Amino acid sequence: MAIRANHYDSAFEAYLRMLRTPYVAVDEAKRALLERASLKSMDFIVYSAGGPNLLVDVKGRRFPSGDAEGGHRWENWATAEDLPALQQWQQVFGPGFRAVLVFAYHVVSERLHGEFEQLFRFRNSVYAFYGVWADDYQRAMQVRSASWQTVSVPTRVFRELKHPLANILQAASAPSQSALPCGPPGSSHSVSAVSCSLPVG
Repeated sequence: MAIRANHYDSAFEAYLRMLRTPYVAVDEAKRALLERASLKSMDFIVYSAGGPNLLVDVKGRRFPSGDAEGGHRWENWATAEDLPALQQWQQVFGPGFRAVLVFAYHVVSERLHGEFEQLFRFRNSVYAFYGVWADDYQRAMQVRSASWQTVSVPTRVFRELKHPLANILQAASAPSQSALPCGPPGSSHSVSAVSCSLPVG
């Protein structure tokens, strides 16, 4: 696994490796080649045995944002250029590929662990991964900040659109949720599911 400055990307990559899901990370060299097409590039290309291959743009967000106890939940903003670029890459790659925004939540409040179907421990932090299909997000998005050129989806709608990443992957090689390894909190990375022996609530 490559050393990454972005801890959200690193956690996502470790999660894919845990599930033994094949992927290609779009590193800086590949990204420079992609950007020659004047499109913002994706972060990962993920191959799924049970569904479409995924063109992934990872969005790292704190959960909750701001204050660890009283901050906003399900922050889901993106830049205005993210969605058109993802849709165009989907057309470039063609049938069998689908663009998805993966929201990698760094869960900073243990009190809120019960809100997630599955948690992933990585480097002594806790993450949860949810995917929203780019076309669904684009239909529901609203302007968040015109000056910053950002968009977002209302929280109520986002709750309906988001899917646990494990459900999207549908990888035949991945262990079932109840069988995912549950390492101790101090381990490098481990998965905690609702049905797992580790408490998540």
